[in-house]
Amino acid sequence: MNHYIDILIKPDAEMRENVLLNKVYSKFHKALCSLNSTEIGVSFPQYKVKLGGVIRVHGTDNNFTELENINWLGGLAGYCNVSEIQVVPSQIAGYRVISRKQATMNLRKLEKRVQYQKAQGVLKTQDEVKEYEKQYKAKMYATGLDNPYLELDSSSNGHKHRRYIQFGEVVERPIKGEFDTFGLSKIATVPWF
Repeated sequence: MNHYIDILIKPDAEMRENVLLNKVYSKFHKALCSLNSTEIGVSFPQYKVKLGGVIRVHGTDNNFTELENINWLGGLAGYCNVSEIQVVPSQIAGYRVISRKQATMNLRKLEKRVQYQKAQGVLKTQDEVKEYEKQYKAKMYATGLDNPYLELDSSSNGHKHRRYIQFGEVVERPIKGEFDTFGLSKIATVPWF
């Protein structure tokens, strides 16, 4: 991961920053899927509470040539400034894992739990089901995620889903590994600067 490009989001009156960030990231994900890439990582250098208006893509010179060849931004190119391919600076803060954070409780799991407990005879009446659902939802919302997220459209079913982003601690040495088709990894680090 010795090279990077910055994609600066340029919102306007028609397209707010977060909406544009979601659209550009969706295109980025589709590009990584079509390239079948596990070598391209992503970071958000303006991250504070929100992800910010810059997507930093990490990889090799060859990775970026492949990205450029498929014209992955398409019609969104006018809403972004894409930097030239640059070499990672020699002085950086360190390396960081940027990964997906998933909730351990959600409404689908609640539905499955209710069905299972009904089948086992644990929940026998509608009142018991309602009380169980109420308690589960209270716990789910109390332990909800407050991480920044991207709201993406699923290409398989068209539904929107949130992809929560977790930022690991900054470490001194890089850790090699593979990235998923969202440019995220539970193990591999990207340069943080």
